[in-house]
Amino acid sequence: MQQQADGSEFVMHTPCEKCGSSDANSLYTDGHTYCFSCETYKQSEEEEVQVVELKPTGLLTGRHEPLVKRKLTENTTKFWDYQIGEIHGKTTQIANHKTPDGKTVGQKIRTAGKEFSVRGNLKEAGLYGQWLWRSGGRSVTVVEGELDALSMSQAFDHKWPVVSVKTGAAGAKRDIKKSIQWLEKFESVVFMFDQDEAGQKAAQECAALLSPKKAKIARLPLKDASEMVQEGRTAELIDAFWTARDFTPAGIVNARDLWDRVSDRTSKKAIPYPFTMLNNKVGGIRKREIVTICAGSGVGKSQICREIAYDLVMNKEVTLGYIALEEGCEHTIHGLQSIYLNKIVHKDMDDITDEELRESFDATVGSGRVFLHDHHGSTETVEDMLSTLRSLIRGQDCQYIILDHLSIIMSGMEVADERKAIDILMTKLRTLSEETEAAIIAVCHLKRLNSDRGHEEGATTSLSQLRGSAAIGQLSDIVVGLERNQQDSEDPNATTVRILKNRWSGETGIAGKLRYCKETGRMSEEKYEDALF
Repeated sequence: MQQQADGSEFVMHTPCEKCGSSDANSLYTDGHTYCFSCETYKQSEEEEVQVVELKPTGLLTGRHEPLVKRKLTENTTKFWDYQIGEIHGKTTQIANHKTPDGKTVGQKIRTAGKEFSVRGNLKEAGLYGQWLWRSGGRSVTVVEGELDALSMSQAFDHKWPVVSVKTGAAGAKRDIKKSIQWLEKFESVVFMFDQDEAGQKAAQECAALLSPKKAKIARLPLKDASEMVQEGRTAELIDAFWTARDFTPAGIVNARDLWDRVSDRTSKKAIPYPFTMLNNKVGGIRKREIVTICAGSGVGKSQICREIAYDLVMNKEVTLGYIALEEGCEHTIHGLQSIYLNKIVHKDMDDITDEELRESFDATVGSGRVFLHDHHGSTETVEDMLSTLRSLIRGQDCQYIILDHLSIIMSGMEVADERKAIDILMTKLRTLSEETEAAIIAVCHLKRLNSDRGHEEGATTSLSQLRGSAAIGQLSDIVVGLERNQQDSEDPNATTVRILKNRWSGETGIAGKLRYCKETGRMSEEKYEDALF
């Protein structure tokens, strides 16, 4: 039986109430359950499950019959010693588990109502079917369940080795480890696990245990080998075996398979910023990019984000996800309305007509292309934030994300090491951006300077000043620093835009200046020749 880290042992597979899986939920002797599909743990509310280990003499006996619904012949059930019997007046299917030399030591019992139980001691058994193939050979197929083994074997006319792990995806890695010496006798090992997330994860973990270039992973159009046979798609099942791909560790790909990615001109096409100076330096915004905007407090980070957001929605007609953690959804909407009206909505509400308010709403967020995160002032964990981002990108088709800002995610968390937490966050943002092809524009605060002149007084920005972790600078494609001296009596509303990192062209330095208008709340670009450097 399957041993847990807490000392409890696996009893049987049961349906999962949460995700609906028929066999990914596992019951243990202490009464707790754990679903390896949706990762739901449920503490026992009952007494410990009593499991009686029966001696081989107490095992069930049955007869060999065809499994008509599974389209498995009597010859197949005889070959595998898969029996039909009775227990407590119920017809059962009996999968006999044997030692490598063919001695029956355990049984998995399955009723018509998909109730599962175990007799004997599966711990002593090898892989299911291992006793049929003792000498190694050219290839062996490893599946996830007994009926899959029978189905695959029948498709091969019982001429090619097939085995199954004993306790499904949950215990697959442990089962393969115990039989690694036997598996290594074969030239290749084809893992044909269930096509769900749990099965494919287990296949990757098991394949990684074998010698380099030995393991292959097969893909099926249906869930498993059993379903393929039931649907009369045996030819496709055999073809899946022959076309199984060589396993390589996660992240390693053969470059020859990447033509579609490198030849996709649309994925490399940039969308221009609303500011010419940024386009001249960084060439616009591209998919799979992380752009970080950093500055001191009150310098204009959020307003620049609103200007970019407004341009993306109004002029580029993209779908945008906007997460502003320092303000409510109403403030974000008012910010976009203000740009449309050239009036500061939350300050000039008395001077704005109902018609103007409605028109500006319909034209911006009323377009249906803006999705906000209504966080209600609650703090976010890293996983919460990543889940929100994934939902915006995958669920709402937002290919452009504004995250304002990184620092507040950490400030709301009780973490012992903020730097490490930001490292994790940035690494996962990088992965998410690459996986989903989304462009992420993130805001980051700067560290306080140990000098008389701070960032709010126009101090020059640098990558080393990014608050929290060097990973922000390392994993960003573009880093933009904003510099503004709020105490300047002559020109307190001029913001210098400095490119601190530029993976696109390598060009860094001052891009230009933006000027804030107190009357309209807008930030507009100064002509290059008029900018005061």
